[in-house]
Amino acid sequence: MAESSPGLRSAKWFSGRDVPGFVHRSAMRASGFSRMAVDGRPIVGICNSWSEVVNCNMHFRGLADSVRRGVLAAGGYPLEFPTISLGEQLMKPTTMLFRNLMAMDVEESIRAYPFDAVVLLGGCDKTVPAQLMGAASADVPAIVVTGGPASPAVFGGKQLGVGTDLWHYIDDVRAGRMSMTDYDRLEAAAGPSRGHCPEMGTASTMATLVEGLGMTLPGTAAVPAMDSRRLQVAEECGVRAVGLATERLRPSDVLTREAFDNAITLMLAVGGSTNAIVHLLAIAGRVGVPLSLDRFHELSARTPLVVNVRPAGEHLVEQVFHAGGIPAVMKSIEALLHTDALTVTGKSVGDNLPSVPAADTTVIASLDAPFQPPQGLAVVRGNLAPNGAVIKCSAASPELLVHQGPAVVFDDINDLMRRFDDPDLDVTPDSVLVLRSAGPRGAPGMPEWGQLPIPTKLLKQGVTDMVRISDARMSGTAYGTCVLHVSPESAAGGPLALVRDGDVIALDAPAGTLKVLLTDAELSARRAESGGPAPKTPVRGYAALYVERVLQADRGCDFDFLVGRSQNPSDEPDAIFDGWVGGW
Repeated sequence: MAESSPGLRSAKWFSGRDVPGFVHRSAMRASGFSRMAVDGRPIVGICNSWSEVVNCNMHFRGLADSVRRGVLAAGGYPLEFPTISLGEQLMKPTTMLFRNLMAMDVEESIRAYPFDAVVLLGGCDKTVPAQLMGAASADVPAIVVTGGPASPAVFGGKQLGVGTDLWHYIDDVRAGRMSMTDYDRLEAAAGPSRGHCPEMGTASTMATLVEGLGMTLPGTAAVPAMDSRRLQVAEECGVRAVGLATERLRPSDVLTREAFDNAITLMLAVGGSTNAIVHLLAIAGRVGVPLSLDRFHELSARTPLVVNVRPAGEHLVEQVFHAGGIPAVMKSIEALLHTDALTVTGKSVGDNLPSVPAADTTVIASLDAPFQPPQGLAVVRGNLAPNGAVIKCSAASPELLVHQGPAVVFDDINDLMRRFDDPDLDVTPDSVLVLRSAGPRGAPGMPEWGQLPIPTKLLKQGVTDMVRISDARMSGTAYGTCVLHVSPESAAGGPLALVRDGDVIALDAPAGTLKVLLTDAELSARRAESGGPAPKTPVRGYAALYVERVLQADRGCDFDFLVGRSQNPSDEPDAIFDGWVGGW
């Protein structure tokens, strides 16, 4: 038997001539693998989040086969392994509740097995950040293959974004402008293929940011899911994974402060999902990179919107792909990027950028002629959000970004669903809708409830937007003047728990402020009276662990015990691998 390459992590499993080495090689033989699996070539894990209950990821078996071809062609040996899969549409109460669980699954699977590198197959919203969090903590060489946007739906002669346009049609049904017959026709047309949402929702945003972070090959994010070039991308990533293994280029080498700056800048340039803020904070926490909401606010002040894609624009991600993809976007904003940042190609961001600009300036603009000016995202603070909250200005109504109005308060999601249709609800277009008990601990899991529905009686009057405030998140496909991620949340004692109907709330997004017009003494008196609604507390299982250990939104909603660099997988005790003792 050939000796394993001394620099390979897998050599610890397979090169020894003792009991552990015998058992490890024998286990591979028992699995049906030939001597090639243990003869010293790099072993590449294929981390597959395929599932039949996650339509975004259902085509991943084909992608895994393409990765496998690339690994073999480059002289490596591929081994596929599953993880839990998080599907936004079917998984309840919310996929965000399980992001950290998947991250733990990915981390420990990578750490525990003899992988020299891993290829991460992710698609739906939380799968990609979960995989990045896990891979960052395991710190074994890794590269990401995202699933790609689904084919656009067509309804009434118009291409649809799965979420963005659906929200419009739902409001039409509620206002009586759309028949249930047409609604049924829309349902039949809305999902024509596998792949993630075709607009710049959370999945497309995270795929984009994987490129911005330097954790995949350039040009991968926007390739449509059903396009044959998606398979080619997967094969090329399999080839590159073997190179990462031999070069020992780790996530910690790529995920630097400069890489996070690039990802945030790219998120702002494409009008990406606010959910990415929470995910980037969590990923940064895993590699020890200092990152706070302040950095998002600072970069927003200089970064305009240069991509005309829904929900902040007109087009779908497929049109972004045909206009040059994310490399063309990064070329457009090159002056704002750290071009010397390292990527998994082994080259810098600048070396990877194309030499030509975007093919269609109606889709990808230049910094000199953007679609919207800087400040597409605002971080707001005040006595309602001492640790901060966020608002996506690029998808909000400009006239509402500075607004003052009386609060209409909903204690939780059940209270909201009971009352928003009530014709006697005391609400006007100037009211500020407030939802609490929807944060990481309060819901739990911080669901995407932040785009509160416009009360039906106002919708029928033609009202299309209002100021809405919550400790929840919002779908990346959604839009509206929604203040999100209020921190600390109401269930953690945040002042959102103290707001009452009729309190006047003042939002000034350009100035970065959010406050209720009450004195500190008045708020303290209310806290002394009751402290607000009592949060629900799970008593067993994963949900109980989550509520006990989850951090607030301004820190990424990771578990407190997972933040920071972890043990290097190469530091395992030698006795696990060497010698003639029993057990392995």
